[in-house]
Parts: sequence; structure tokens; C-alpha cells
Amino acid sequence: MKHTTTAKAVRAGLLAAAALLLAGATPAQATPGESVPANWLYLTVTKGESRSAAGRGTLLLCRPPSGHPRAAEACAQVAAVDGDLGGLQARTVFCPMIYEPVTVQARGKWNGQRVAYTETFSNACEMEARTGAVFALDG
Repeated sequence: MKHTTTAKAVRAGLLAAAALLLAGATPAQATPGESVPANWLYLTVTKGESRSAAGRGTLLLCRPPSGHPRAAEACAQVAAVDGDLGGLQARTVFCPMIYEPVTVQARGKWNGQRVAYTETFSNACEMEARTGAVFALDG
């Protein structure tokens, strides 16, 4: 009987801890009287042609810029296209013609609008030429 009660107590404690962790894991927590940040994106970069759990990811916050190795530069680039990542301006760069696909994904909000962007590039060089600092998660 004692074993069952202990197991139930442990389960209840684990569930409570998980609930607290999930509540703290949301990208935009607001306290009473504070507004939710309008500009944030969760960015991922994955090797291959589809999104998988093996990729790198980070949260880009833009008021103030944080959470990303090049947050200020990335926020400025996203602001220049008003959150439409498909409109990022490509730089002229000579990339090797090696096919090592990289898939990028962005989910979040920009100026109150939902952002959902996914694109696969032929290689990391092409990704960096097209997206600049936005998906430069390594710094």
C-alpha cells in the first residue's frame, strides 16, 4: 500500500514539474500589465531536405534584440522585409556547386502577424547568401 501511495505522489510531482517547465518554455510570457513581445521568431536550420529533430534552433527576440548570436543584425534584416522572410535580399556570393541541402524554418510573430516560413537551399553557402544573418545560428 505504501509503495502505491509513494508512486502516486512521485507521479503527481513529476506532472506538476512538467507543467511548470512547459509554462516557462513558451517564447512570449507576459506578466500582468506587460504586453507580449510583438516580434519573435523561432528559427531552425536542419541538414537535409526536411525538418528533423537533429537541427539547430534558437529564439530570436527583437525588443530588445536577444536570443540569437547576431540578434540585432537579424532583427534589422527581418524588419526590412516586414517579417516576410521570402523577401530577404540575396547577396552576390560565389558558392560551390555541391549539393548538401539545408532546410530552414521560422515560426513566430512579427508586428502581430503570424510568420511561417520554410525553405530548402542547395547548401549552407546559398542559405547564407539568401538569408544573411537571420539563419546564421552559429554566430
